[in-house]
Amino acid sequence: MSQYTLTESLYLYPTPAGAYYAVSSTKIDKPAQFLRLLLLEPQTPAMNLDTLKRLMDMKNAEQCLELLLHCQQLGWVQGVNEPIGAPEGSLEVILPDLLAAISLQGKVLLADNLGFYLSTSGFPHEVAEELSALSAEIAAIHERRSGVLSNNMGISSNAWAIVDAAGNSKVGFWPVYVGTNRFVLVISGIPYFNRPELVTLIWALSIRYA
Repeated sequence: MSQYTLTESLYLYPTPAGAYYAVSSTKIDKPAQFLRLLLLEPQTPAMNLDTLKRLMDMKNAEQCLELLLHCQQLGWVQGVNEPIGAPEGSLEVILPDLLAAISLQGKVLLADNLGFYLSTSGFPHEVAEELSALSAEIAAIHERRSGVLSNNMGISSNAWAIVDAAGNSKVGFWPVYVGTNRFVLVISGIPYFNRPELVTLIWALSIRYA
């Protein structure tokens, strides 16, 4: 008999930390795969064993509950009382407001792997173009040198930053991997990755591109 009790009156919803974990790397473990599939749902699904088995691609109920507990303990998934629908509207319309909400300064852009920006908030067009091109160059350098950072130095993060003399980030470059696509969030100043808008942003990108 299972030692876990599942509260089936709730609905599964990724936390901002969980949404970012799901798309922050090309290495997909069981939690990331679960979260990625959760971010493809048209609305937050009911929290029950059938849902867990489907999203986790596992048949054993005990293992499903253990993975759910693991994700909850790490703060990657939560239960909400009412279902939440996937973001509606075209990306062109909804992205600027979502981007603005995840930065203290409201200066954010989303660039593709070719170095072109899909949407921006707060950056003038010329600056957005240059930062997008820079994001592609940084991503290329990271791909060539990630082995040194990860294996030799134990640095698993894929994000880069331009810092001031005190080590504070002035502009950060945060990769987002959705399906076969690599995007980069370029953020001026302090990122607000604890906001629900980050979940909505990644959810919208997942439905469109994954």
